[in-house]
Amino acid sequence: MSGAEIPEDLALPSGSIGDMIHRFLRYLERERNASEHTLDAYRRDLVQFVDNVLGADLKQPTTDEAINARAARRYLVRLSEWNLARTSTLRKLSALRSFCYFLVREGNLLVNPFTGLRRPKQKRNLPHVLSVDEVRSLLDAPSRYWRRAYSSDCALRGEPTFAAARDCAILEVIYSGGMRISEAIQLELDDVDLISGVARLRGKGKKERLCVLGKPALSALREYLAERARLGFAGRRERGILFRNQRGGPLTVRSVQRQFKVYLSESGLPVDYTPHALRHSFASHLLDAGADL
Repeated sequence: MSGAEIPEDLALPSGSIGDMIHRFLRYLERERNASEHTLDAYRRDLVQFVDNVLGADLKQPTTDEAINARAARRYLVRLSEWNLARTSTLRKLSALRSFCYFLVREGNLLVNPFTGLRRPKQKRNLPHVLSVDEVRSLLDAPSRYWRRAYSSDCALRGEPTFAAARDCAILEVIYSGGMRISEAIQLELDDVDLISGVARLRGKGKKERLCVLGKPALSALREYLAERARLGFAGRRERGILFRNQRGGPLTVRSVQRQFKVYLSESGLPVDYTPHALRHSFASHLLDAGADL
């Protein structure tokens, strides 16, 4: 597979394949509220299709002769040759199907060659369900880890009580609220009502939803906020962010995932478990307790 960028200085004629890719991405961003991650993935997929399947220049006009059923079938063959994960294959087909639908709507294609194209079946791997004892050990892991780390290495920088309180609170809200990492780290101070326990989340596609946090999560949040206030983050530029790093800036999904593996190891659990297992365990424990989901 070749490069996946459209050169900034490339002059693209109106109606050319490259021009239509640009217009399609703008449509996704403005009309569908697509994230930057989604836009980057679609951009790569579309340029790879042009390079590897059409063998065309981005300046070539968008026509039914260029993008047709034969090209779609050839793309399926290429995808199988690349030995991609099923999820990647499905995403790439979805990107092309959406792009061609856009081209039909704009009058550049008569038919969408990817409509009705048989897709590979996606194997569904259910996340592991942690037991209540495993969850309890995992939720306590930040306190154990940071206490031991700082007692054994005095040269470590930072605030062990802050890091432990923050990470305990993150794990608690992910579990109690059934949150994604991205939803947890996007929380702002005003999003959580510590009295009612209601939290406002920002999910995929910038959609908002409400969840109710349990008493352990609210208690962990109060402890974290006390540590946060002690370090004097109130006047920092990232004022609205609830969870911060030790420099006062925002956390990233990757940094939380990395630390999650540390806490899995601390708890004696397989490090290939993901935070989604914590979310899934939350729902399963509710059902075990008799909740009607």
